[in-house]
Amino acid sequence: MRPAARLRRREVPACDPWPAQVPGLLQRIYAARGAGVLAQARPRLADLLPPDSMKGLDEAAALLADAIAADRHILVVGDFDCDGATACAVAVRGLRMLGARRVSHAVPNRAVHGYGLSPALVDELAAFAPDVLVTVDHGIACHEGIAAARARGWRVLVTDHHLPGATLPPADVIVDPNQPGCGFPSKVLAGVGVVFYVLLALRRWLRGSGALTGPGPDLGHLLDLVAVGTVADLVPLDTNNRALVAAGLRRLRAGQGCAGLHALIEVARRDPASLTAGDVGYAIGPRLNAAGRLEDMAVGIECLLTDDPAQARAIAESLDAINRERRAVQQQMVEEAEAVLSRLTLEPSTQPESLPLALCLHDPGWHPGVVGLVASKIKERLHRPVVAFAPAEPGGEVLRGSARSVPGFHIRDALAMVDARHPGLIERFGGHAMAAGLTLALDNLARFEAAFRACAAERLDDDLLRAEILSDGELAHHQFDRHHAEALRDGGPWGQGFPEPQFDGEFDVLAWRVVGQQHLKLELGVAGLRLNAIEFNGWDGREPPPRLRIAFRLEPDDYRGGDAVQLVVTHREAAPAGEPADRIAGHL
Repeated sequence: MRPAARLRRREVPACDPWPAQVPGLLQRIYAARGAGVLAQARPRLADLLPPDSMKGLDEAAALLADAIAADRHILVVGDFDCDGATACAVAVRGLRMLGARRVSHAVPNRAVHGYGLSPALVDELAAFAPDVLVTVDHGIACHEGIAAARARGWRVLVTDHHLPGATLPPADVIVDPNQPGCGFPSKVLAGVGVVFYVLLALRRWLRGSGALTGPGPDLGHLLDLVAVGTVADLVPLDTNNRALVAAGLRRLRAGQGCAGLHALIEVARRDPASLTAGDVGYAIGPRLNAAGRLEDMAVGIECLLTDDPAQARAIAESLDAINRERRAVQQQMVEEAEAVLSRLTLEPSTQPESLPLALCLHDPGWHPGVVGLVASKIKERLHRPVVAFAPAEPGGEVLRGSARSVPGFHIRDALAMVDARHPGLIERFGGHAMAAGLTLALDNLARFEAAFRACAAERLDDDLLRAEILSDGELAHHQFDRHHAEALRDGGPWGQGFPEPQFDGEFDVLAWRVVGQQHLKLELGVAGLRLNAIEFNGWDGREPPPRLRIAFRLEPDDYRGGDAVQLVVTHREAAPAGEPADRIAGHL
């Protein structure tokens, strides 16, 4: 069912000489990602973009400073994903650090309220009797909810990073680097990064007004949360985001940071001393996200706000259990989606051009909190834009959809095109280039699918429809060692837009076996070396050929310890026969 992918090596532009402490392998990798100097490759907090050019920051600082001085009640309204949860925790902790005494928080329940600040949520928030609402990681598309809050006499500060629609909501102040007229150079801050900048501006304002004496509180204590939210939200790691993430990871590796994150690291069985952005993306973020998907993200936010290690551990264990449940629900839904796709008679040998250009999947029994993960899994396997739908409520007539896309096909723009051509078809939508969400009536699903596929037919071409795997070239014989594996691991943070290094080469298959029913364990030979390798979820029921061309990551093998390394296979294909090698098929 997986279409063929092409493997291409990255070009490495010429650059100036590097400091001697940067290994040559890393120099090559940095340059291939557009980082031609050390400040771009390993940015420091001192290199952060100044906040001056971010539209609305001064007005936001004035609003919050006035609320703090008058002892007004500030209510932070979060969102039900990891970015929204960390942004909420950063806002609450940061405002308290800066002198706010009356700060509380709330978060919509995905199953009850849907996304963002809705009029129904505003009605419930009235019980808090707030004076000021601060939205984090949402708000730019919440016109009705913000109008309802303003009608109650509340002041509203929107902090968001999503793309705005044709009109802006009627908030008192909006801080969003993607709003019209904002000159902030980086448009890819996560929601947690935006609210961190708001706090920086507020501290500066309080200093200037004399409300703070001296430098004020160290907001760097919040960077562990900023790092986790930024990585988990899959925003591109440009130089500015990499500086934020690197600083946050340093705090966590040093045993600093909030009790909740350290408890999550423990239950995920990760080593904090060598924590990477990959650990955050694959182990920490999903455990926080699971609360918002299946339960209530209030649990996740509570984990991030407590300073009691015992309470943090208890909540983290609860989140870990919810995440296990989420994985089981996701697996069932993915299997059901694949059963639907099998009716399209897709075979492993199916050519990319014969696959549907875009897919809309729906099942009345699916969980709305997990459809995004289903869309992501199917998109990865077919390299096609995918929208997965589930009822907003069991048996309901309103669907919530989650869309995932491929590079070059801007999914939010595609939804905007459908909306413009078919007014009223989509009830609401929002998102980014690679991920978006929408709501529509069940009766409109067939019309939406036709309109979405028509948009895909206009905007997708053959190049976009074929997955491309980028490699950093071959490794030299002496580079298959622990020293280089650790240098690669620690040379990050790696992530969206600054991808983790991977290499390619041809290897003899000396031995192989299946582990965990779905993973392919290999012993590979090259130039006299015998190397351990694993391809997660790589078992397709067929014996691997005697010689492979693979793309792989080089990682320290902490399970075996010592100087052991492991190749993590990300792509494989048969290679031309080479020199004969001893091969023990099926046995390691």
